[in-house]
Amino acid sequence: MSVTTPAGFVAAGVHCGLKAGGGKDLALVVNQGPRFDSASVFTANRCKANPVLWSEQVVKDGVVRAVVLNSGGANCYTGAEGFQTTHEVAERVASHLGIGAVDVVVCSTGLIGLRNDRPTLLAGVDAVHAALSSDGGDDAAHAIMTTDSVSKQVVVERDGWSIGGMAKGAGMFAPQLATMLVVITTDAVVPAADLDAALRASTRVTFDRVDSDGCMSTNDTVTVLASGASGIAPGVEEFTAALTEVCTSLAMQLLADAEGADHEIAITTLNAASEEDAIEVGRSVARSNLFKAAVFGKDPNWGRVLASIGTTSAEFDPADLDVAMNDVWVCRSSGPGEDPATIDLTGRKVTVTIDLKSGSAEATVWTNDLTHAYVHENSAYSS
Repeated sequence: MSVTTPAGFVAAGVHCGLKAGGGKDLALVVNQGPRFDSASVFTANRCKANPVLWSEQVVKDGVVRAVVLNSGGANCYTGAEGFQTTHEVAERVASHLGIGAVDVVVCSTGLIGLRNDRPTLLAGVDAVHAALSSDGGDDAAHAIMTTDSVSKQVVVERDGWSIGGMAKGAGMFAPQLATMLVVITTDAVVPAADLDAALRASTRVTFDRVDSDGCMSTNDTVTVLASGASGIAPGVEEFTAALTEVCTSLAMQLLADAEGADHEIAITTLNAASEEDAIEVGRSVARSNLFKAAVFGKDPNWGRVLASIGTTSAEFDPADLDVAMNDVWVCRSSGPGEDPATIDLTGRKVTVTIDLKSGSAEATVWTNDLTHAYVHENSAYSS
């Protein structure tokens, strides 16, 4: 179950010495063809890391032959020297594969402002290339972990073709995307333009709606590679559905591993005037520290949900809102409903349902609670 499950791909993950605590920290995924179609989406943060600045140019022609990823340092705000490191890493990968550096996506994750040691990285590229194999997907997935407690991987199989994916991320989750690196592979025949459309449709309803802590990263990258090795060309709708299944699985794995979280919270807004309204309302609740702290304390404080709804520009009547938590309608017509004491918040999964009574659109946004462990993790991260 990995990025090397689809035919036409090899991968590896090795220790090259970037992580202070040791462990694998450099990964490489290579598309061996016969096709090299690709699509990518990146962080919407205007403050972008050097690998993102490089890779945004690489992907413009829809051709990517390899993705190299390091953990242990984000290579963000490291100046011209940091960008040159990204360039030289791409050049070293390309020289091993006999391709152009303009076909190599580079990804980095870790602490912002930390220069990655260039000789260490380049030696790591030599080692990770030597380790490439059709069984190397699991090692690659482990090599991109930072504060992750587990690797995130998925495979979705269809009749004669498949999609594999790996992701990293455990905090700093907010759209667009999250503080995550994602590589997805498929052996289906999918032209680059169709890949791009499918990826954007998939991320719109998955990664873009995971909002763990309202903090947007500088390094987010999701890249899809299509080898065409199966010889099968699924329809665009069929492929998009399968890709969305992959992205959903990875997004939920990211959420489940959110730093220090005790609860995973799905916030569904119903009967909104538009999908945009539904997303705005769900995101407002997801970003309420008061609400998230209440869930951590197992307190079904629905008043904090209404207060968050009221900060949005969505269409609704403030005097006629319904809210349920774990299917108990604790608020009816903006007043007390069923007894909140009947809600059991001891389980990890929590649902919040909001009825705006303003239309027929709906959307779900996912978040997690605000815990002591999250504060501790992020207060000590750089040390």
